[in-house]
Amino acid sequence: MKLPLAGSLLIGIALAVVSARALGRVGIHQGYQPPQPIAFSHRLHAGDTRIPCLYCHYAATRSAHAGIPAQSVCMNCHRLMGAQTVEIEKLRESVLQQRPIRWVKVHNLPDFVHFDHSRHVRASVACASCHGAVERMDRVSQQMPLTMGWCLGCHDARGVGERGERTDCVRCHY
Repeated sequence: MKLPLAGSLLIGIALAVVSARALGRVGIHQGYQPPQPIAFSHRLHAGDTRIPCLYCHYAATRSAHAGIPAQSVCMNCHRLMGAQTVEIEKLRESVLQQRPIRWVKVHNLPDFVHFDHSRHVRASVACASCHGAVERMDRVSQQMPLTMGWCLGCHDARGVGERGERTDCVRCHY
């Protein structure tokens, strides 16, 4: 059965609108807060004990990715502590079995976006600018929209566009 030209045109327009709306929401996962294999509390570690973000996420100083700390980083402190919890036992067990912990990524960007943590660390952009006040979160959630418009707004506020970097699309898209 053939659709009349007007019907095909309407379907095409409807698909275009739906696609445009879907693309407009790519990367917007505010509030995303997946359960993790170990209930790691940033409130306890970054908040109460004031462990700096870059102690655990040290790769952010020299890499595009902040990375998830190796279990040995966790064990630097936890092997010295006498307090045992179910969650610390999960960590110790994974270390003894040489089994990686399968953390669930919280801050996801679309594949067509490249974000370089090291550039932002070198520019003294506070981690909380993009990740929110993780020191108050028992379970991390995405606080910011992480959209192109949101990023460009931050760049504008910091005067990055004045240096001619803002409109260089390949800086973030390649």
